[in-house]
Amino acid sequence: MHPVIEEVPLAVSVNGRHALTAMTSPVMLREFVTGFLYTERIIRSIDEIESINIEGNTASVLTTNPFKILMSHKTVLSGCGGSMSFLDIDKLPQIRSELSLSADEISNAVREALNSELHVRTGGIHIVALYGPGGRIKVIEDIGRHNALDRAIGYALEQDIDLSGTYVICSGRISSEMVRKCLVANIPLIVSRGATTTLAIDIAKARGLTVVGFVRGKKMNIYSGADRISEVSPSDALYLADTLEGELGKEPENESDL
Repeated sequence: MHPVIEEVPLAVSVNGRHALTAMTSPVMLREFVTGFLYTERIIRSIDEIESINIEGNTASVLTTNPFKILMSHKTVLSGCGGSMSFLDIDKLPQIRSELSLSADEISNAVREALNSELHVRTGGIHIVALYGPGGRIKVIEDIGRHNALDRAIGYALEQDIDLSGTYVICSGRISSEMVRKCLVANIPLIVSRGATTTLAIDIAKARGLTVVGFVRGKKMNIYSGADRISEVSPSDALYLADTLEGELGKEPENESDL
């Protein structure tokens, strides 16, 4: 006998029109819907949501702008997530934040956040944790890291948390879509124990987001926004530039890096 992680479809309609079907874990569905609507800029603030009604595998949302035009029949897959947004770097917001952390704070937070009993038992979930300078705010477990990030953002919006003072820790690869969601939410730092992509780094550099990968033991790679991490010196940045290509070409050590 072995426990298996649960995956369900969630059909979401906005103002009476089908917006998307997400393959997701059956937890924190309201927060997922809120976060997805926000990161897709269907809403600009939580105040634009009049109601969210979730029954079974369907969610119905009413917003203050009933004529908002949506792309219909979008499917968000559990493995890679998805977006309705066309990726135009120049149209993405610039990070506005005074957040500063030490490398030790980041390493300790990653160690704490990614210690998941559910992952040990099933081997089938991703983790996205929302942290602030005071420590852990919320840890989200989901079959897809993009969905988990939307949940974390939705949770913060509903709790009126200032996301400019937070950072995100994730168990898997940092993709351009993860970076885009952080930019829209004004989350200034994203951290992973896994790899990142060249496009994610390019976008992060252009818009002021700090990206940190391969946080394992006493090691981490800082790909952009090193000024937010207190111990980093110019020589560290030069060393990373020399070794970046080799790190990005490494094979993942386990399935959680995918």
